Amino acid sequence: MRTGAGMKGARRVIVVVLLILLGGAASGAFLYRVPYDQQNRESFGAPPSKEHPLGTDELGRDRLARLLHGSRISLLLATAAALLATAIAGVVGAAAGHFGGWCARAFQVLVDLFLSLPWLFLLIMLRAILPLNVSPVVSLAITFALLGCLGWAGSARVIAAGVQSMHRSDFMLQARALGCRPSRLLLHVIPNLRPLLLAQLCISIPLFLLSEANLGLLGLGVAEPMPSWGNLLRELENFHAVSVNPWVLAPAVLLVTVVGCFHILLSGKESHA
Repeated sequence: MRTGAGMKGARRVIVVVLLILLGGAASGAFLYRVPYDQQNRESFGAPPSKEHPLGTDELGRDRLARLLHGSRISLLLATAAALLATAIAGVVGAAAGHFGGWCARAFQVLVDLFLSLPWLFLLIMLRAILPLNVSPVVSLAITFALLGCLGWAGSARVIAAGVQSMHRSDFMLQARALGCRPSRLLLHVIPNLRPLLLAQLCISIPLFLLSEANLGLLGLGVAEPMPSWGNLLRELENFHAVSVNPWVLAPAVLLVTVVGCFHILLSGKESHA
């Protein structure tokens, strides 16, 4: 009993921390009205001050402004990519689990192919093939589309298994016995997929946050001057600069905190289940 109550309390704290971080990322850029791309030629690599709470980077840009805008972009990008991947997984997985037969066999081959490939390296390869000298908005759209279109296979397999399990349930057996058509049966299945789709969405968000960070570190993510956690983390390549200016670790701290919060929440749900 105490363990369960403690776990619920810890999950509430994690939810509050996540809401604070998400709220800060959403509203901070509006409250702290400093342009993220404005260069101060008289203040290159300045330490934290009243004017620049996190100092400036090597181009004289305010680090706090870039962190706030980058947090919003990364979180929105990961959520949008997760929505796209979950939508694709829902359509493909529901069709395979519902119709079965050749559709299920083709689905199994396709999913096995996607899961056998190191999709992060495939993502890096596809992004590297595309033009690198694109505008920041286009690079944002490309990153979002690639993440969503390549990250659906694992979720689709879970959803297909859930649909097959529903088809063996009592209410579906009764519906088939009453002569319901397959298309009408699907209308009964879709509402029951909401918890499963929500769980896959929550699992995908931290995965895509890390994927975007990897792309940004390699210079294949969101293009400059638009900030994201990925390209902000590129400052960590210079170990001497990190040791002298530890505040450049702020994007890494935020990324680890958000991904850790999602991991604890999802682990808590799995253990509770």
